[in-house]
Amino acid sequence: MKIKVGIIGATGYAGAELVRLITSHPQAEVAAISSVSFEGKALSAVYPSYIFLNDMICEKADTVVDKSDVIFAALPHGLSQDLAKECFDKDKIFIDLGADFRLESEEDYKEWYGGEYKDKELHAKSVYALPELFRTQIKGKKTIANPGCYTTGVPLALAPAVVNGLVEIVGIIADCKSGATGAGRGLSQNAHFTDLNEGFHPYKVACHRHTPEIEQTLSHLANESVKITFVPHLLPVNRGILSTCYARLKDGVTDEQIRKAYEDFYKDEYFVRLLPQGVAADIHNIKYSNFCDISLHTDSRTGTFIAVSAIDNMVKGAAGQAIQNMNILFNLDEKTGLDIIPPAF
Repeated sequence: MKIKVGIIGATGYAGAELVRLITSHPQAEVAAISSVSFEGKALSAVYPSYIFLNDMICEKADTVVDKSDVIFAALPHGLSQDLAKECFDKDKIFIDLGADFRLESEEDYKEWYGGEYKDKELHAKSVYALPELFRTQIKGKKTIANPGCYTTGVPLALAPAVVNGLVEIVGIIADCKSGATGAGRGLSQNAHFTDLNEGFHPYKVACHRHTPEIEQTLSHLANESVKITFVPHLLPVNRGILSTCYARLKDGVTDEQIRKAYEDFYKDEYFVRLLPQGVAADIHNIKYSNFCDISLHTDSRTGTFIAVSAIDNMVKGAAGQAIQNMNILFNLDEKTGLDIIPPAF
């Protein structure tokens, strides 16, 4: 019997991507969808690519919860907490693609998102679910915080170096570039075609909301507090995030040590592809897939380690990782429904 999946916020970019991926999942099926903006309308009326493939009508969120075994919420921050509580009380798995359960510190959530935790006990029972780093903590949980896009690409790029103490944790810089879908489906001035096309600019410099989430993950890996400089940029492309991360090498650390640390750390991780020496990570090569490509570089003149990761922000950075977490929770192979080969061109 297939897992019945409900998707709340199905007409946003991440929600529509969930529909696309679940439709091809051999062990799951979309049972119900909802959308505040398009309630009563068919998904295929919003996205014509789904005509005859998914013509489901967008229903109310409560109906979606009742019809489903697992509920994915692809909503802006501040809108998931009540849904999470409803799902928990009904013994349903809730996977949140938003930010409401990502931060352990309520003070950080207040500072960066302007909200508060409505149910502190529920937050304490939730889990931050970046599988390659926290897999053992995910099984058996009901409330899942699915990491964001930058907050997946940056920690995966740096984890082996930080865990093995190969770099200084002071002065880490994450210089990241994202496709326009990262801003969501809602309109903003810098996402208009004439502003975005043939342009390239940083935004929310040193004040992006993903900063505390990245620092939280790196601090767990380092077993001490980590602060970073994080600067995102907007690329004139639809998909992809390239994260170029800089850290100071500790004295005596060699290229061979670094590569071995990465090979050992990711040797059993299907979705992390450590690229051969001399090959640089490129968003072109991970498009539509759940892969994270990582390339390693050093500047021997300055003693700087450079790790570059490439992910599809809509898949590994959102919907694909959420399905990977669902697979873990239901004891399925993590690749189920996600063994997608990126297009060559």
